[in-house]
Amino acid sequence: MFRSISKMSRYICLGLSLTSLSLVTLAQTQQPTTQGIYTCVDARGRKLTSDRPIPDCTDREQKVLNPSGTVKTRIGPTLTAQERAQIEAKEKAELEEQARLNEEKRRDRALLTRYPSKAVHDKERAEALAQIGVVRQASVNRMEELQRQRKALADEMEFYKKDPNKAPPSLRRQVDEVAHSLSVQARFIADQDAEIHRVSARFDEELERLNQLWSLQSGYPAPASKKH
Repeated sequence: MFRSISKMSRYICLGLSLTSLSLVTLAQTQQPTTQGIYTCVDARGRKLTSDRPIPDCTDREQKVLNPSGTVKTRIGPTLTAQERAQIEAKEKAELEEQARLNEEKRRDRALLTRYPSKAVHDKERAEALAQIGVVRQASVNRMEELQRQRKALADEMEFYKKDPNKAPPSLRRQVDEVAHSLSVQARFIADQDAEIHRVSARFDEELERLNQLWSLQSGYPAPASKKH
């Protein structure tokens, strides 16, 4: 019997402890939490104070004060959709500019690695132009051969000068084929000339930039670039 009473007493004590703990927890959750004191001066010059953001000051900065009166933080004005778009556009432009500068630095490093000196750059320019020159010269040689063929065919067509329609079909076909081949070769040579100009311009542009980079490395002013 005494054992049962003792056991019941422990249950009662435990229940009272849990109840006390619940009451304390409830009291803590019901206590108001002070986020800070909001203060600002509105458009009419009034100094306003509130325990939450002040609607009359959404267009200007609001200070959030600690209970001691010191500034806890500052809240900027609420932005309009247009203002937010302008800020986002500005941030995007800044990011793009930074990316461009990073890419330019990367290209500069690659350029210096590839061309540590002007001699190396001049050598690669000469090799690139020489390769184009070989292809162009082959086309020039072919064109000279076609011109000789055209002259021989023209000599044969002299027999039919009064009436070219009487010339054999095979002869007229050869004349047309040679004329077409000459036109093709002429266009190809023009393309190679344009390629020579493009490659030369690229090397000129590279050399101008390299002169600046080499001068930064050496500490001397960059020499004027000479056009090839």
